[in-house]
Order: sequence, then structure tokens, then C-alpha cells
Amino acid sequence: MDQLIVLGTGNATVTKCYNTCFAVKGEEGTILCDAGGGNGILAQFERANMKWDDIHHLLITHAHSDHLLGVVWVLRIIGTMISSKKYEGDLHIYCHSSIIDGLVQMANLTLQKKVTSLIGTRILFHTIFDGQKESICGREITFFDIHSTKLKQFGFTIQLSSGEMLCCLGDEPYNPLCAEYVQSASWLLCEAFCLYEDRDIFKPYEKHHTTVKEACELAQSLSVPNLVIWHTEDKRILERKRLYTAEGQAYYKGNLLVPDDLEVIRLC
Repeated sequence: MDQLIVLGTGNATVTKCYNTCFAVKGEEGTILCDAGGGNGILAQFERANMKWDDIHHLLITHAHSDHLLGVVWVLRIIGTMISSKKYEGDLHIYCHSSIIDGLVQMANLTLQKKVTSLIGTRILFHTIFDGQKESICGREITFFDIHSTKLKQFGFTIQLSSGEMLCCLGDEPYNPLCAEYVQSASWLLCEAFCLYEDRDIFKPYEKHHTTVKEACELAQSLSVPNLVIWHTEDKRILERKRLYTAEGQAYYKGNLLVPDDLEVIRLC
């Protein structure tokens, strides 16, 4: 059984939930995607009953602070476990080259030598390219450039144990140049900054984001059967699930999921 473990659902400036990051768990291991913006990742792992020694593969979509800074804490925790002989195997990190340079610099500035000395030996970076395929935890993953208007960013597809495909679009609007990676997906993970009716309040387009309406119109046009929307504002956090679902169902007839932090979604 494959599961999507939702560690965070918020955009960069939320305070009532954690920044959007998640894990895909299957019989052959757990793949972590991004780590949020700080040491809140430690609390989310604890609340989700996840174990650090189960994490050997980390995918990083891009270098924005709400996705990247938590990675420093992942390095600290796992690096300390390695140096204490409490972690078997290596940590593999997949990202584009400029992220590697930045993370190594941050690690050298903020972490102890016992951790940074593991980079290149037990903490291993893998540079990703558009269209690159990797076998990770027994499943094929394909990375693709989302053609970001702001900063180099990669999405990816993951083949699930059922043979179905999960596609993560990152946190920017869909670009038709990515069609070949999205059109066969059974699960689409998509940002939706706010309700369409609230667009004048939160100004998603100025931030290169979309609304619930547009995310759902996209999934409907692509005939994707399952849509997960997140990376949202948190001012409506208590009503978010109800309001976002109601707006989304007006434009999308598939299985629409608006998760809260720490929800676990069964993929297959």
C-alpha cells in the first residue's frame, strides 16, 4: 500500500500550519519531498510518528526558503545519527546543481564538522536534469523542469506500486510544456494559493500562484482522477477544507482532496 503523508500544507508565510512538504511511503521505503522552512519539520515528523532512520531519499523541488531551510535540520538530525552510529546506509538528496552549492554553504555555516564531513561520503547529492529518470525505493521517478517564472524548479512523477502515476507540479502554475509528464497521472499534487473569490485579498497572480478554481479547472481539463491541493494561505484554516472543496467541486468532478497537516492519504 502506498501512502501520501502530508507534513505541511501552507505557503511561505503561514503561522497556523506548516509549509508544504510531504512523504510518499511504500513497502520499499519512504521518499521525503522538501522539508519546509525550519525546524518545524522536527515536530511534524514526531506528530506523524515518522522515524528519521527510515529516510534515505530526499527530493528538493527548489530553493525558496519555505521548501529548503528545513533541509538543514534534516542534515543535522540524520548527520548526527550517522556520526553516533544510529543510522544505517546513506542519505541521498536529489536537486539541481545550484541548490547543492547553497546547501553546502549553509551547512558549513550552521552545522558541526561531524555533520558536514559526511557530505560526499554518507550524505550524497545527486544533480537532476529535465527528463531524468531515477530508480528510488523500487519505483521509477522522472524529474522535469516546470519552467518556473521565478526560480529554477523541478516537479516529478512517481510510479506507484499499482502502476499508476503520481505527479507533483511544484508550487507554481502548470506550464503546458510539462504536458507529457502530467497527462498520464492518476494523482496530481497542485498548489492553490487561495479561493478564487479571495484573489483580490491574497493576490496569488502577483506571486505566480493560482487559485482553487484554476487548479481544479486544470485537473478537469487533463482528466486527472485524483487531485490534491495545498500550498495555501492560512487565514481561513478552520474553514479551508470545506470552502476549498465547495469551490473546487464546481469546476472539477474527480476526487478532490484538501488535506490538513498530518493527514495520510491512501494512494493505492
